[in-house]
Amino acid sequence: MIFVLVHGAWHGGWCYRKVAQRLRAAGHEVYTPTLTGLGERSHLMNRAVTLDTHIEDVVNLIRWEELSDVILCGHSYGGMVITGVADRIPERLRALVYLDAIVPASGQCLFDFVAPETAQAMRDDARQNGDGYLMTPIPAAVFNVNPADAAWVDRLCVKHPIISFERRLELSGAGEKVAKRTFVLAPDWPPPGTPGLVSPFLEIAESLKKDPRWRVVTVQCGHDLMVDKPDEVAQVLIASA
Repeated sequence: MIFVLVHGAWHGGWCYRKVAQRLRAAGHEVYTPTLTGLGERSHLMNRAVTLDTHIEDVVNLIRWEELSDVILCGHSYGGMVITGVADRIPERLRALVYLDAIVPASGQCLFDFVAPETAQAMRDDARQNGDGYLMTPIPAAVFNVNPADAAWVDRLCVKHPIISFERRLELSGAGEKVAKRTFVLAPDWPPPGTPGLVSPFLEIAESLKKDPRWRVVTVQCGHDLMVDKPDEVAQVLIASA
């Protein structure tokens, strides 16, 4: 099987390292693209980088690698990206997997899924700490990453363009042709002792449980489940096909 694994905000393709190792060991083909302006491509960050740029990153990877029958996975913000990709090239996809990820409808942006005060705090941060357009990485401890990997995650995360959270995703509906859909909930986020922080993914999971098109599973860990539980995530990905 062919897997394309899309990371979330502030991260890069590096965050799937453990999952990719397990999938490749099982004989599968795996791609872990890093979105423009992040990870090893952080030198390309500029004010023109948006959600549309990130969708194009993944569409072009699939087209230029001439991939088909792809299992496309997105984590967190990556759910916005893979939804856009599915709308563009549904004929290339076999299944969609959302890892504790946003599942948007047409016309929605990521900020529609967070509390207004959280969105405002991110905008304030971008003005003060990111040249007006870049959000400071959320610490790994806030995402409840396991202590052994928290320093690694903090070291490699970089600032993320706020416009990608503000850009509304306009969909044609073509992505509905991808029939196999899995949502993976990581319920141990936010961690205890973080008042005011609410996970949007609990509500998304509950909503999708009512939709017969979706398979909803739980991996017991914090938000960065591909870091914390790579064995379980690899198993879910294989089962999603």
